[in-house]
Amino acid sequence: MSRLHTHKHGKSHSTRPINVRMQPWIFQKSDEIVELIKKYGKDNLSSSQIGIKLRDQHAIPLAKPLIKKSITQILDENKLNKDIPEDLTNIVKKAIGLQRHLQTNKSDKRNIRSLELIEAKIHRLSEYYKKINKLEKNWKYKSIVAQLE
Repeated sequence: MSRLHTHKHGKSHSTRPINVRMQPWIFQKSDEIVELIKKYGKDNLSSSQIGIKLRDQHAIPLAKPLIKKSITQILDENKLNKDIPEDLTNIVKKAIGLQRHLQTNKSDKRNIRSLELIEAKIHRLSEYYKKINKLEKNWKYKSIVAQLE
């Protein structure tokens, strides 16, 4: 994952397993892994949360080499994905938290600037998702509407 306002990786970006082929301790078949992903998708977990559950509870380091598809693709095929992509949802939640903070701390200049940067990032991401048809063309971020959700 990259930092929010630069094109570089963060200091603590996650490292993936070196070996992507089938590990000897994985006993689940690809059909069982797909069923787990569907089950967790029905529980309204995001794709990253599903990946963490697979890693921590089922000892599956990466699902993609085993099932030849990403978790997001499986959720899309089964129509279990959310309307708004996960990264856009996370940034909107961050903006809502900053707006709540600024309601009580009106003179916090640093966070006013960071809210401006976050909202600019939301608009850039929304334009990208509209271009690739993951968002509706008439979707628009409004800070007041975001607080109500």
